Amino acid sequence: MLQDGQLYIGTSRNPDDSLNKGEYLELKFGNRHGLITGATGTGKTVTLQVLAEGFSKAGVPVFCADIKGDLSGIAAEGEAKDWVQKRAEQIGFTDFSYGKSPVIFWDLYGEKGHRVRATIAEMGPLLLARLMDASEAQEGVLNIAFKIADQGGLPLLDLKDLQSLLNYMGENATELSNQFGLISKASVGSLQRGLLVLEQQGAANFFGEPALKIADIMRVGADGRGTVSVLAADKLMMNPRLYATFLLWMLSELFEELPEVGDPEKPRLVFFFDEAHLLFNDAPRVLVERVEQVVRLIRSKGVGVYFVTQNPLDVPETVLAQLGNRVQHALRAYTPREQKAVRTAADTFRQNPAFNTADTITTLGTGEALISTLHDKGAPSIVERTLVRPPSGRVGPLTDAERKSLIDLSPLSGQYDKDIDRESAFEILAARAQKAAEAEAAKRAEEENAKNQSDTASGRWRLPGFGDDEPAQNSNGSRNGGTRRSGYQRETVIEAAMKSAARSVATSVGRAIVRGILGSLKR
Repeated sequence: MLQDGQLYIGTSRNPDDSLNKGEYLELKFGNRHGLITGATGTGKTVTLQVLAEGFSKAGVPVFCADIKGDLSGIAAEGEAKDWVQKRAEQIGFTDFSYGKSPVIFWDLYGEKGHRVRATIAEMGPLLLARLMDASEAQEGVLNIAFKIADQGGLPLLDLKDLQSLLNYMGENATELSNQFGLISKASVGSLQRGLLVLEQQGAANFFGEPALKIADIMRVGADGRGTVSVLAADKLMMNPRLYATFLLWMLSELFEELPEVGDPEKPRLVFFFDEAHLLFNDAPRVLVERVEQVVRLIRSKGVGVYFVTQNPLDVPETVLAQLGNRVQHALRAYTPREQKAVRTAADTFRQNPAFNTADTITTLGTGEALISTLHDKGAPSIVERTLVRPPSGRVGPLTDAERKSLIDLSPLSGQYDKDIDRESAFEILAARAQKAAEAEAAKRAEEENAKNQSDTASGRWRLPGFGDDEPAQNSNGSRNGGTRRSGYQRETVIEAAMKSAARSVATSVGRAIVRGILGSLKR
């Protein structure tokens, strides 16, 4: 599987189907990113499992999403099956053996793995706007909300914190607009409705504490093998936008937290982004540009990003150009768009004079792929038609009992399973509202007491409805407002609280808040 710092992927064949040579991915180029594409049922998941096993054995931690549940089998020793043995013999894989990889399971809903969360502040306004499908005006209001929270010492941890802050902004839109720019009540209302939709879709499970520690997906065991972190995404895929935004947030966290390491001998982490088309579907241009920037720069942090999708057209050309290691499974070419995808895929390879790349893509069998990886000084190798090696782990899902046993024995057992609800924006704004209400009540009581003392000092009874409650007229016929203020309207408790909060925010020295490329909070 490993040979002189190389990860064995499979064995290529000549045009006459005779064996050619082994195809390897050099570990020192593992952080130059990659792409795995192919139609449904052509073997992409098995290829992903093969690469994950190889990286893990080389001591490289791996993070991947399990869309269908099949990838969980990497945690169990493979079972002797005819096709597995046949493939190993067919490619001359004499060192093949069954085995399992060290795995930690994660799940946003806490059902099939450890709970994984992020705070609203860590998510940042750009990704949150993408998650809520916010308009440009609404995204502007979100940016102002984060600015107010950062300056006013209002931690945004979960959905109720952001909802509370938006309520405050709506109540004080005029005053805050003078400080931060236009805050439309209509945009605030739309964002509040968007938060309600997110809550109904289960996003509340994701936002909160304890937040995921990046170090926990970069673990290396005592035996030197990298841990494979598997995110249970079968239920999460019911909300594709949340799935894509979550994985993109993880990339941004890796980018912001990890130090520069240049070109290491092997990656510090390999990140597989399955169903990558969900990241770019209907994404605003600014987000695509930020993704391109993260992908381009994160390799210097020692992180390799591998996009997995059906069609190479799913990935923008600017991002596609950053992906050095390519595995192309079979594509169908019955429609003009499919034919264009085949030509695009063929054009991304360094051509092999022994065969026509575009024609070969449509004739590849299951578990067979065109492979080109980086070699020498980072130049792509000539594309080869390759039979992918069989995985050592189980091909298929774990049982519920097997998964539960592994979760219970996990080194992270109990660390992420209980919610923490510390003081944050919701509690702070509520406390300010309560304080303002108490101050207003005390002021009213003082004014009432002063009025009663004045009435007592006058030496006569005053009965409402008998003329005593009307102010006296002056000689010019106007009324004397000595005991009554004309046109005065008492503030509501909320108005008083919000104005108090506004003054606090406006006068606060604030914290030093620095956000990264994707708007996430740098720790």
